[in-house]
Parts: sequence; structure tokens; C-alpha cells
Amino acid sequence: MTTVEPPAPPAKAPSLFARRGKRSQTSLLARGEPMLWLTGGGLITSLIMVVGLIALILYFGIGTLWPVALVQVELHGGKSYMGEVFDEQYFVPGEEVYLALPENQQAAARQYVQDNGGKSKRRMIRTGNYDITNTHFHWVSDFEVAKESVPERAVLVERLSWGRFYGTPKAFLLEGKETATTPETIWTEFNAQHPGVLNRVSERHSLEEHDIGHINARLENARLALRAAELRQGVAAPEVIAAAPAVQAAQKYLAEVQQWADTEFAKIRGKIDALNKENARFQITLTTADGVDKTIPLDEIVRLFEPNRLTLGGKAGVYVSRWGEFLLEAPREANSEGGVFPAIWGTVVMTLIMSVMVVPFGVFAALYLREYAKGGVIISAIRIAINNLAGVPSIVFGVFGLGFFCYAVGANIDELLFSAKLPNPTFGKGGIFWASLTLALLTLPVVIVATEEALAAVPRSMREGSYACGASKWQTISRIVLPRAMPGIMTGMILAMARGAGEVAPLMLVGAVKLAPELPLDGTVPFVHLERSFMHLGFHIYDLGFQSANSEAAKPMVYTTTLLLIGVIATMNLSAVYLRMRLRRKFVGGEF
Repeated sequence: MTTVEPPAPPAKAPSLFARRGKRSQTSLLARGEPMLWLTGGGLITSLIMVVGLIALILYFGIGTLWPVALVQVELHGGKSYMGEVFDEQYFVPGEEVYLALPENQQAAARQYVQDNGGKSKRRMIRTGNYDITNTHFHWVSDFEVAKESVPERAVLVERLSWGRFYGTPKAFLLEGKETATTPETIWTEFNAQHPGVLNRVSERHSLEEHDIGHINARLENARLALRAAELRQGVAAPEVIAAAPAVQAAQKYLAEVQQWADTEFAKIRGKIDALNKENARFQITLTTADGVDKTIPLDEIVRLFEPNRLTLGGKAGVYVSRWGEFLLEAPREANSEGGVFPAIWGTVVMTLIMSVMVVPFGVFAALYLREYAKGGVIISAIRIAINNLAGVPSIVFGVFGLGFFCYAVGANIDELLFSAKLPNPTFGKGGIFWASLTLALLTLPVVIVATEEALAAVPRSMREGSYACGASKWQTISRIVLPRAMPGIMTGMILAMARGAGEVAPLMLVGAVKLAPELPLDGTVPFVHLERSFMHLGFHIYDLGFQSANSEAAKPMVYTTTLLLIGVIATMNLSAVYLRMRLRRKFVGGEF
């Protein structure tokens, strides 16, 4: 009997998902996995760098104004320092460090450093008292310290001039006589009298800034009216000009205003003298760590407190008070103390004027390029020029703004409208208007490109539906295309605001200054003063970091001002983002 074997099953076709052998495996490069890890790693690295930078600024910016304890160190050589520990670091002392010590201390210092592995810690102590010591800081190494303490009754005085003062209270003086000599009574007298002194200081400041400023403005207007009347007489002889009726009327008016101004000046000066005389009655005497007595008038004191006796609530109160001063007051002490309110105001006003100037021009240019212009060599050249303009260094825009806006356009405006003020320029110098126009040119490519992309994203079916209903091209653009492209246009404006608000180099040439007590936007007619110079937070940071008389003393303010600049830009950008979201929700679902 023959056994018949069943036929072998047909061979299965290889599956697409069958595991391949080693030789047939696809390489990682072909799959793109290395690029996936590379791009993801680049994103994570960028995020870490940005978050780290912001965290650093937040840490130092927020902590700068928090009050810290005062320490007093007595050195082996007999000197004594009191102040706030500003910085700590380890260093390897050189031979010159030992030689600078008294001979009887050199061996002990060498042994101390040897016992600590060849290094020593040193601390930078902010000792203040600049009017006595001519320095703000002292470096103190650990091997120099004979004794260290935390004096309970030590006080920190923040003054209008000469920076901070550190000492212990000795006496409270009323009209030159000591009325309190113990720390408790001195503190009670100070708290009772200082608020009234600050009110009188504020009243004096108001008289000097507003009342005297109003009188000077009226005098200046009368003088300019006389000068304008003289200029209208042409190049006639001086006696002919003086005999002109218009000139005589202007001279009479100036004399009347001068007489009125002298009377008002006398009244205001009397009030100021009375305020100063009353404030001069109150003084406080402090003793430094070296035993030097210093008498400080109360009207020179912004804030006085005992850091080593403050509770958590007391520290929070000082912290909030410092932030209020920082946000609402003008700077002092070469911008290293006080507030930055003029810089905040100047930054916001300049950015808003820049946005108002750049957005219409950028939108109109993008509309023409996208909706009206036909492709060709000229349009291609314009687009290339716009892209190249985005890569021009910002300082070049500053040079252009200075030469064109200030010296060309501004000088001609002065000749036509402000000839009476010449040779003192009005618009022929840096001002907030020229700075805004310069930054508008700087950010114009950003707005044009973003607007073009937004216009291109509007579906063609929208345009065709509008044309089918009989609408014209402009009606279609204004009622269909532009509203739906508005979120993209707002994106361009946000990018322009972010870049323009942070630029510093062009502003150095076209309007930003170290100190500008007069704001470009205030309550005096005509309310918006486009010709005025202004302060800017970015320029303020540069000035603190590189132009300050004492960069170490100003370093904390650099971080705080940087944090504030980031906050101002973020606030303006978030406002624009909110408007963009509202517009996007309004037109969502409107496409077909």
C-alpha cells in the first residue's frame, strides 16, 4: 500500500510588518529618529535657557528690595564696619593681601588660610555712609575679623542724597537741642515728627515744580511773543523795530507778566522758606560703627528702620513701601536710588506712539503687495528690500533717525513754526516723536511680513463669494479680508511692540536721556509733548550697569529694572493677545 503525503502548504507572502533581519533593517537616519531627538533636544535646551534667565531675573529682581539684617564686624586692626552683606565668595589670597595686614597679624592670617585648604571666604559689606568714607562697600576677609555681631538697635537710613547711612541712634534734636537720647524715645519722636516733615517736603516739591513751573512757562510765552513780533518786522534797523506797535505791545505785555511773576515768586519763596524753616527744626544724630557722629535733617530721610528688629510683617511693610517708591517716584542719586516712574511712562508712551505709526503703514504696504500689485521685477525687488531691511543693525536706524528726522525734518519745522525759540531747537533734536518714528521704521518689516501672511491665509472662497454678491475689490478687502486677517495683523503688531519696546541703541541718538523730569504726556496743554526727551527702561538699565558712579551699588537695581521692563512688555503684549483672541473668536466658523 502506497502512502501518499499531503501536499505542502503554499508559502505565505512575506508580511509588510514581518521583522527584518539585521542586514535588512532600515537605518536610524532613514527613519529620521536622530533628527527627532536633535530637534527635540534643541527645543528643550532653548526652553531651559529662557526659563533659567527669567528665573535668575526673578530671583534677584524680586529679592533686591527685601530688607536684610545688618552685621557689624570688628577687625584685628581696630577698624569696624556695619552694613548689609552684599556678596560672598571664596578666594586664594595673594602675597600682597598678607603684606597689607599689620605685621603681628600676617602669621595668623597665613595659618588660617592654610588650615582652610589655601582659601578664605570674603564678604562684600555695603557700609554706605559715603559722605564720611567716600565709598559704598568694603571687602572683609574672614581672617581679618576679630569679632562679629548683629546689633539689635542698628538703623538703616535711606536718604535723598549721599545714599544709605548705617549707624545707631544717639539723639533726637529739636531746634538743635537733644529731646530724646534713648533708642526707644528717639524712635517715638521720629515716628511722631517724620510724617509731617514728609508732607511739608511734598508741598515744597509741588510749589517748586508746578507753581514756579507755571510762572516760568508764562514768562517764556511772553518772551517768545516779543521775539516773534520782532522777527515779523524783518531786517529793519533796531530803532525801527522797537517803534513798531506790535513790538511795543509785546514789550508792555512782557513787562506786566514780569511784574506779576516777581510778585508770585516772592509769595512762593516765602512759603518755601517757611516750610524749610519748620523742617530744619527736626534732626537726628546717629553714630557709625567707627564712633563718628552724624546729624541728619529729617527732611533728608526717605525711610528709617531697624532691620534687626523687624518681624516678618515689618519686613513685608518695608518691601511694599520700597516697591511703591520704585514704581511711583522719580530716580535720585544718579539713578541708583529712588524710582523709575518717568522711565515706565516714557517706555509705554513711546511704544504706543510707535504702534500707532507702524501698523497703518505696514498694513497698507502689505495690502498693496498682496492684493493689488502684479508680480514682476519691481515687486520682487521691494520684497527683497523689505527682507534686507529686517536685518539692518538697529544702531543704523538710530543714525538715520538722527540725521533725517532730527537734523533735516526737525530743523525745518523749527524754522517754520518755532523760529522765535531759535537757536534753541524744539523739534531739531531728539524727542519721543522722532524716537517712535525711528523704531516704527525698524519694526516695519515685521508688520508687513505678518500682514501678508495673514492676508494670504484668508480663503479664496471668501473673496469669490463677495465678488459673486456684487461687491467691489475694496469692499471685499475692507469687509471680508481685513476683518479675518486681523488676528494675524495683531500678531505682527505684538512682535513689533516686543522688539520696539526693548530696543536701546537707536534711542541713545534720538531722544532717550539719563534724566527727564518732564514727562512727554502730562496734564499741561497740549498734554502730549512730542518734542520732549524721555526716559526709557532699557536705556535706564544700560545707564545703571555701565554709566553709574558705583556699578556694584547699582547692580541690584539693574535686575529689578530688567524685571520691570519684562513686565511692562508682557503686559502690553498680553493686552494685544487678548484683543487678537477676541477677534479670532468673532470670525471663527465664518469660513466656507
